[in-house]
Amino acid sequence: MSRGAQQQVQQEAQQQLGAQDQLISQADQEGQQELSVLTPTIENLLNSPGYTPAQQSAIEQQGMGAARTAYDALQETAANRVARTNNAAGYNALQSELGQQEAQTLANQAQSDQIKFANEQIAQQMAGLNALENTYNINTNLLGRAMGVPAGILNAQEQASKGSGVGTFLGDIGLGAASLFG
Repeated sequence: MSRGAQQQVQQEAQQQLGAQDQLISQADQEGQQELSVLTPTIENLLNSPGYTPAQQSAIEQQGMGAARTAYDALQETAANRVARTNNAAGYNALQSELGQQEAQTLANQAQSDQIKFANEQIAQQMAGLNALENTYNINTNLLGRAMGVPAGILNAQEQASKGSGVGTFLGDIGLGAASLFG
């Protein structure tokens, strides 16, 4: 190869490298801007307590109120029967049984509410983690494309997370790496 041809190849390589550096810098700046906007929202989701105390109270009041209303109606029906028949036989036992059932129902409702609260907290934290993952995958893909990395390598992690298996994952990396040098 002549000296002139070598210089031309070097100049073209420098130009290509400069263009790639510019694309990488631009992608990094755009990514940083996106992250600065998304980060507070993602952090809020990751640190989410779930429902607010006011929402929790409203949920608890609604569930407990419905359970109490049903038992109040049953107790009123029993009291009306005693008044109508003028026979109080079994009334105290029925009151006791209704009280026990109401207590059990309220305890079950409270437990169900606590599970709802915990599930909501976990759901919001998972949404934050998914947003965080998606944000970095977007940046990783953008950077990879700017650098000319083959799509097989960029998609290997996504394919592995979909359950394609370690063997396929390693195969994709091998094929992607081979296309870099082939």
